[in-house]
Amino acid sequence: MPQMAPLSWALLMCYFITIFLSYNILNYFVYKYPTAKGSTHMTIKKINWKW
Repeated sequence: MPQMAPLSWALLMCYFITIFLSYNILNYFVYKYPTAKGSTHMTIKKINWKW
């Protein structure tokens, strides 16, 4: 089994790190989150305290 030179291991590691980062970046930016439909205003409930 032939051994690889250390430079080849470094290039291989950089190659896999680049693929890993690009895969994660694409998955993060490609996914489109659904927009919230409906009322966007907040409802305030008034409570009448009777002492």
